[in-house]
Amino acid sequence: MLVLENRATYIRRELQAKVLKLFFAGCLQEEIDHLPHKLYPRKKDAVRCCIYKDRAVTAYRLMAILGISIEEEPDDPLPLRHYAQQALARERVCEPVLTVIDEACSACVQTNYYVTDACRGCVARPCSVNCPREAISFQGDRAKIDPGKCVNCGRCQGVCPYNAIVYQPVPCEEGCPVGAIRKDERGREYIDYNLCIFCGRCTRACPFGAIMERSQIIDVAKHIQNGKKVVAMVAPSIVGQFPGALEQTIAAIRKVGFSVVMEVAAGADTTARNEAEEFVERLNDGDGLMGTSCCPAYTEAVKKHAPDFQRFVSHTRTPMSCTAELAAEYYPDAVKVFIGPCIAKKFEGIHDENVDYVLTYEELGAFFMSRDIDTASLEESTFDATTATRHGRGFPVSQGVAEAVKHYVGQRAAVRPVLIDGLKKKGLNQLKLFARGKAPGNLIEVMSCEGGCICGPGVVSNPKTTVRALKAYLDADAKTKTGGQRP
Repeated sequence: MLVLENRATYIRRELQAKVLKLFFAGCLQEEIDHLPHKLYPRKKDAVRCCIYKDRAVTAYRLMAILGISIEEEPDDPLPLRHYAQQALARERVCEPVLTVIDEACSACVQTNYYVTDACRGCVARPCSVNCPREAISFQGDRAKIDPGKCVNCGRCQGVCPYNAIVYQPVPCEEGCPVGAIRKDERGREYIDYNLCIFCGRCTRACPFGAIMERSQIIDVAKHIQNGKKVVAMVAPSIVGQFPGALEQTIAAIRKVGFSVVMEVAAGADTTARNEAEEFVERLNDGDGLMGTSCCPAYTEAVKKHAPDFQRFVSHTRTPMSCTAELAAEYYPDAVKVFIGPCIAKKFEGIHDENVDYVLTYEELGAFFMSRDIDTASLEESTFDATTATRHGRGFPVSQGVAEAVKHYVGQRAAVRPVLIDGLKKKGLNQLKLFARGKAPGNLIEVMSCEGGCICGPGVVSNPKTTVRALKAYLDADAKTKTGGQRP
């Protein structure tokens, strides 16, 4: 489950906004080393063991916000002004897109079931009787689970009449759909990038905020500050993310300093049309199956974890890539920035020659905060350069891609969609079965995030709210096209 509002997210947003405020004030290098001390003065109550630990963790967070890979830095890091200088001099971002703050990791106990004080030592002892590995014994009037024998099947929890057995997860490991997060010899978490699909779930799952994306806010801000033409390519899931109408959010993006604001939904239309053509061609060639291609976390998962399905993945480029190609054609000398809900897009952007930087909605919100921009108070503005249809604008919700492809296929072929809504181990196993000819349909839509992109790790608004806002926007758009008026 995506948890949007918690203290860890507040801290991250506040730090992003403070870094940008210092940058735009022209004193980032001079002031950034003072930030941890200002946020945690000596008289303030500590969040962790002491304010010195709080300051150290804050410094590491600031490094991630500056785009630094913490794992690659020495144990005794340099002053923050040094990393600010690196960020200001950097010409291109690189992998990895995630980083783990070792100091912030609490080294959660290994995933297991354990017995609480609610255990009554009952005579029935169903926990012990039903354990398939004889991992439960009794010491006095209390059950005890042997972690060496326990396989985490959960049967004991299910049969305990007192609900005395609880499951204690490691949240980041639980959130990772591909087992890419593991413990090192000290019990701290690290990311195995040979397995990671960059979905970003771990960044929101960790209650200590120990996993962060390497931000590109300074990279974007310096081009804006230098007067460079900067193109914002905005994903369709932007609807409902910020207070006010979409057109007011567009105006806010312009007020930040973006020269052009393009609608990625137009690129989604291109993706849907091309996937429709490819789908018909594949069916005509006797290949009875195709998977969509717009989600980079899913396509990376296929490469690393379900390679047999690789040949079924559409060759069509993603909406971001299609939009970036148009931006490169229309504005060849501009800096092109994708803005969306997805951390995996940061990985995709590194490998797309037409994309310079990627920001999440959370990072865009930090820009608004740093410039004191109230989106709901602005005059409305509109997108530049392209016009999208409701089919492209419907991409960010589950089934939206399949419906768009089906629309463009029309009567040329029978489209039988199969949806994998939220990529988990079960979904990967399904893809492996589908690769062996056991798919119940012929068009496989996979969304890494349950509910679609609108539930991505970089959103700032409750997905239920944004789904309603998007539906209202699409309905209003349809009325406009048939003679009605958009409210």
